[in-house]
Amino acid sequence: MHALIVTSHPNQDAHSHRVADQLAQGIISTGHHTVEKADLATEGFDPRFTLDDHRRFNGKGAATPDVLAEQQRLDRADALVLVYPIYWWSFPAQLKGWIDRVFIQGWAFSEEDGRVIKRLGHLPVHLVAIGAADTRTFMRRGYFASMRNQIENGIFDYCGAPVVTSELLLIGDEGYPESHYQLAQQLGQRVFAHQE
Repeated sequence: MHALIVTSHPNQDAHSHRVADQLAQGIISTGHHTVEKADLATEGFDPRFTLDDHRRFNGKGAATPDVLAEQQRLDRADALVLVYPIYWWSFPAQLKGWIDRVFIQGWAFSEEDGRVIKRLGHLPVHLVAIGAADTRTFMRRGYFASMRNQIENGIFDYCGAPVVTSELLLIGDEGYPESHYQLAQQLGQRVFAHQE
């Protein structure tokens, strides 16, 4: 099986990239799965949702080559893994823009007779969020619950993509950063466990 790992951080030495690398190694270590990494920052993916994107979202015109390439990457994948830093209690703008532009009507979902047809039921999703605040802050303010509702339900459930994993890694975690790398390896080894 094949996993697509998507990251969005401009610094190649960032913790997010190291966690994504460990996750990829975990997937590969099983001996029978493959990985493709989409590094949106390095690849220069344009997250801006333009008037043309709006038209395409509403079924008026074909997807641009950059959006089509991302949809093809996702079509090849048996699992989607997002590894991202938390910016203002959500995705970085580039990752959010990737979702805005790629997960469009007609591909990720469609509408027929006033009801939503979820088209990504075949694509399990694994979310690994990395934050700088402590656990108490995330829990006391309800930030993680809000993020999960927004991302898991508002995005992926709307398209039918089941969220299998939703992890919150914080710099205050015991054993940081090594504990994050170990957990990422373990998550990688289990990415396809529910599908085998």
